[in-house]
Amino acid sequence: MTARKKAESLTFEQSMQELETLVTKMEQGDLPLEDALQSFERGIVLARHSQQKLKDAEQKVQILTTENGQPTLDVFEPDN
Repeated sequence: MTARKKAESLTFEQSMQELETLVTKMEQGDLPLEDALQSFERGIVLARHSQQKLKDAEQKVQILTTENGQPTLDVFEPDN
């Protein structure tokens, strides 16, 4: 079995892909209890990591779109 990377070293996309794989395996219901618990634990770690990545990205967007404490973006109106 391949060694798992630490969640902190994964990109958001890698973390979500692994989480999706774990969920699929667990939904099948074929895992022994011990494996299911390990998968659940890993899933929690990955979910927390993904949430932090999203929070960090949101903060960065807020910083980049604010000038002198004021929002600098206009409302998006798509071309029809």
